[in-house]
Amino acid sequence: MPQVDVRGPRFGAWVTTVVLAVALLTGSGWLVAAQAVVFAVGAFAGLRYAPYGVLFRILVAPRLGPVREREPEAPPRFAQLVGLLFAVVGAAGFLIGAPLVGAVATGLALVAALLNAATGFCLGCELYLTVRRAQTARTV
Repeated sequence: MPQVDVRGPRFGAWVTTVVLAVALLTGSGWLVAAQAVVFAVGAFAGLRYAPYGVLFRILVAPRLGPVREREPEAPPRFAQLVGLLFAVVGAAGFLIGAPLVGAVATGLALVAALLNAATGFCLGCELYLTVRRAQTARTV
């Protein structure tokens, strides 16, 4: 099971927070769509290949010192998938002329990203763990 430096997803959450805040303030469906692409790469190719993961690995991690804590990659990848769903709805809302839908979906993704960035609490990761526990309980 692949492991990731716990600081990487948190860095990505900070960048995501900034991107989504700017998108929400400007009503830019294209910026939300760009964030959706970032989420898609993280969800389907892995955090190592996600743009913010690459930035973290190349520019940030070497300045932070050695990795002290790792976590399984699966929960943050699932969180990227959840983010992707909200970003797709947000981008579509803005781009098809339903700005309220775009703002609500983007705002929800922004809240989740900010919560992760500021506190380290990942809503999508917790959802992943809840789904896994439910699957395990169902098979027993």
